Formats: sequence, C-alpha cells, structure tokens
Amino acid sequence: MSAAATDPAGFPLEVEARIREGAFLLVDKPRGPTSHQVAAWVRDLLRVDRAGHAGTLDPHVSGLLWVGVGPALKLLPLLLDFPKRYVGVIDLHGSVPAAELAAVLAEFQGPIFQTPPVRSAVRRERRIRTIFHLQLLEQRGPHLLVDVTCESGTYIRSLAVDLGEALGVGAHLAELRRIGTGPFREDRAVSLHALTDAVVSAQAGNAGALLAALHPIEEVRREFPQVVLKPGAAAAVAHGAGVARGGIRSISRPFAEGAHVILLSGEGTFLGLGSAVVASDRFSSRPHGWVIESRRVMVDPAEFERLWDADRRPGSARAPATASR
Repeated sequence: MSAAATDPAGFPLEVEARIREGAFLLVDKPRGPTSHQVAAWVRDLLRVDRAGHAGTLDPHVSGLLWVGVGPALKLLPLLLDFPKRYVGVIDLHGSVPAAELAAVLAEFQGPIFQTPPVRSAVRRERRIRTIFHLQLLEQRGPHLLVDVTCESGTYIRSLAVDLGEALGVGAHLAELRRIGTGPFREDRAVSLHALTDAVVSAQAGNAGALLAALHPIEEVRREFPQVVLKPGAAAAVAHGAGVARGGIRSISRPFAEGAHVILLSGEGTFLGLGSAVVASDRFSSRPHGWVIESRRVMVDPAEFERLWDADRRPGSARAPATASR
C-alpha cells in the first residue's frame, strides 16, 4: 500500500498512524481564544474525538501551548514539568531609580511565595515557585520589557503585582507571551493558520507539513529519566502495579522524589508513566514496597503474561511475585 493512501477521514495513512500512536502539537496560541478553545479547534481540524492541553494560557496571552491527541493525552502531565519562558511588559505605577529596580529584580530570582490571581482556575493558596531567570531587556518610562524563565505553575501576573509592591509604587502586567517550554522554542511551534493549511495539504496527499506539526510521543518522553524494568516488573506495570527496587534493571539518570519517569521493558517497549516515591539515590533505603508508582499505562495488558499467576497454581508453596521480579 502506498504512503499516499488515505483513510476515510481524508488523511494519508501515515498521518493517521501518527495520531493513532499519539502525538503532541506545540501550538502558537494567538491572543483572544481560551486554551480550551484552541484544543477544541485542533480536535476538529484533525477529526479526532478528543484533544487536551497542558499549561493554560489566559485568553489575552499568546505563545506556546501544548495540545495532545490520541494516547499522548495520557502523558499531558509530563509537559507540566517543563519550565516556562516568557517575555512580557510590566507597567510600573510610579518612577523608580534604576539601581533600586535592579536590586529588587535580583531579589525575585530563586524561590518566591505566590498567591494565584483572583481569576485563576486554581485554588488561591500561598505556595512556593522558583524564578530561574529574571532579566530587564528594555525600559521606556514606566514600561519594563522583561524575560522570565520560571517553574511551571508560576503566575507572571502575580509576579508583576508583587514586584510593584516590593518597589513601593505598584505595577501590573500589560502584555505577555510564552516563548519557551522546556527545550522547545517558538521555531518548533505551529500557528492555527499554518495548521489549517497543513491539514488541507495532507488531505490533498502532501503530509509533510502536518507530520512535522505532530510531534511523536518519543520527542517528549526522551526528555525525562528512563527506567528499564526486569521482565516480571514490566508485566506487573502493564497490569497497573508499581515498581519495587528489585524490579529495576537500569536508570538513564538520577531523579528526585516526585519526579515523573518513563517506564520501559528490557526490549525498549514504552510501558507507561511513573512517579518516584523516593529519590533514585535512596532506593536502597526502601527494602519493601514501591519505589515508583505507576501513573499511566501505555500498553495493552493482554500482551503481557501475568508471570505471578504461575506461582498460585494448586500445590505451589511459592508466594505470589511482586513487581520486583
């Protein structure tokens, strides 16, 4: 069958295969629509049942918005781990000496306390977020053009208000654009207009532009620690179990408690998404119980033999196996 063959929805089969396997789109959201509306437009353009987004942008904010389709929907929590980079305009409500402004901007780098804005979609509880980088790019009177790299979940609107309070003059956020999410930048994004053109081209048999917009799951999951499991542990994870330290064959790099990790079989099959119960350098302190909890299963459990069932046959004196096997 040729690569140009299409399915009943009008897309080349290679596009349908990409969507069926799961894909992410890095959409350049314009000002105006909500993040939910953007995800709905992507859903309708691609003729899929569902599409979801990770990391909400307010309607008046533009920039990079992740949208997942197919099995990639299960992995949207991964994208929330990426730090975010913004450029924005903060308007001061009064004049401030340059030296004082520079000193206060420096104080706001590192961990800070934040309370979400009144109109935010989350509970308004005081919490800590980390500002990795805060730079003044340009100033024209009371207007500050700033470059901010921060932990996911940081509210730049709250940051602007808090800066104004620290300076004693007040301030508000006038403009904002997200220009980076993890290692991905604006040159990897697609506008809704370009995505529409790519869909039309694909329906005409030219799938190149649409395939480029549909990032495979692998492009995102390779940014996270990879945990390779022994056969018994892999089978247990496929059936929804967690992982004991004895079930781990290798890890690609150390990770902290609570970190998302990618669970793989010895053959490289992507089993699912896990969350570290303890940091990888403390595995030896947990001789019993899970060291990684299973969060999302990405394989069909029927394809993995329940190896522990053999230990329950009549007359067997062996105890049921766990995911450490």
